[in-house]
Amino acid sequence: MREAPFLHEIRATFALAWPIVLTNLAQMAITTTDVLVIGRLGPEALAAATLGANLYFALFIYGMGLAMATAPMLAQAVGARLGIIRDVRRSVRQGLWLCAGVSAAFILVMGETESILLTLGQDPVLAERAAAYVHTLRWGVLPALWFIVLRNFISALGRPRAAMVITIIAIAINAVLDIGLVLGEFGLPALGLPGAGIASTLANLFLFGALTLFTVADRRFRRFNLFGRWWRSDWPRLVEMLKIGLPISLTVGFEVTVFNAAAFMMGLIGTEALAAHAIALQVAAVTFMVPMGVGQAGTVRVGLAAGAGDAHRITMAGRSAILLGIGFMALSAIVMLSIPRTIIGLFLDAGDPGVAETTRIAVGFLGIAAIFQLADGAQAVGAGLLRGLKDTAMPMIYAGIGYWGVGLGLGAGLAFGAGMGGTGIWIGLAAGLGTVAVLMLTRWSRRGRLTRATAPRRQNDTAEGA
Repeated sequence: MREAPFLHEIRATFALAWPIVLTNLAQMAITTTDVLVIGRLGPEALAAATLGANLYFALFIYGMGLAMATAPMLAQAVGARLGIIRDVRRSVRQGLWLCAGVSAAFILVMGETESILLTLGQDPVLAERAAAYVHTLRWGVLPALWFIVLRNFISALGRPRAAMVITIIAIAINAVLDIGLVLGEFGLPALGLPGAGIASTLANLFLFGALTLFTVADRRFRRFNLFGRWWRSDWPRLVEMLKIGLPISLTVGFEVTVFNAAAFMMGLIGTEALAAHAIALQVAAVTFMVPMGVGQAGTVRVGLAAGAGDAHRITMAGRSAILLGIGFMALSAIVMLSIPRTIIGLFLDAGDPGVAETTRIAVGFLGIAAIFQLADGAQAVGAGLLRGLKDTAMPMIYAGIGYWGVGLGLGAGLAFGAGMGGTGIWIGLAAGLGTVAVLMLTRWSRRGRLTRATAPRRQNDTAEGA
């Protein structure tokens, strides 16, 4: 019996999404491993590493947005079928070019880490130690972004598992190198914070190098000759990539920075509120990896359908991704509401009376986080689906309005104006996420015009001349 089209699309989306989700979680684990090992050097080293990692991630997230622009371009080229080799090769090439350019700028900025942190009022000793960490960590930004471009390439062709396997191996490499270069184990020199940066840089080099070897060796990928004539430019394609990628960078940046701003406001309220915020945010960040991965899979599935000019498949792809993303977040919300103290116990010693107040506050934050799980999942998937149609400018505006206008504005008003403290901040964040979710899904529901506007140009396929 032939499988129903909707069930087929759900299976296809799930098969594409779960390796991407695990890859996202595994990439988080690389920097998490740095922090865990550095923590053995003492609280001062941990604080310095946290400052440095936050600066690195703040820049990296914008580069990641630019790299993500290759996903819809590659998917639509594959979906169109005609001209696939030439279009795919050129999109990968210009993606690598774009990442190289932005990485050069980021490396220069991170060279001024100490000055930047001092300007932000940080402790001079911590700023100096953070700079020592970032000065070795920064060289991994380029291979990390190039890995994302190649991951988008294999995902567009329906083979995302290789990136997942390679990332898991990279975690192990990073862990061994961290223990060796930070603590001086395995006969390696104990370099402290700079050693952690070297470990992560080498892990990122492995990510890109291993995935490059895979794409060159695999018969299906080898025919694209991705690195052939890599010096040849395609300026119109690069401009299109910037038009798609810059709004993605800002959209992701708006979301990340609003939570950073919330942390600063929590610091004004008190230490317990800040600690509780960190716990609830870490839990929400882990669950968010699932709808984000589903949204990335949705970008590919929608892009393939858009490239083929199949409006019905676009609809099926969207419904499948929304169902999977929101369905998971509904389950995570139930877990947060059911066992909040058990979750918090993973971060704090429940038997310590000194953390009772932090635990109480964190339980409240987790309750609000559970409520906005559905909104968070909906906006993440909705943004991914719109990217499949190369629609990124309006979602960027929605993100700015929702996160900073509604989320931060309402949160600050409730926290300090209405005297609700940290609870007010989290209510504001929930309202901001809800606003963005409604705007994203409303635009998706009116996608007919976008589908016609983003249909790719058809052309004959040639393996040469690219």
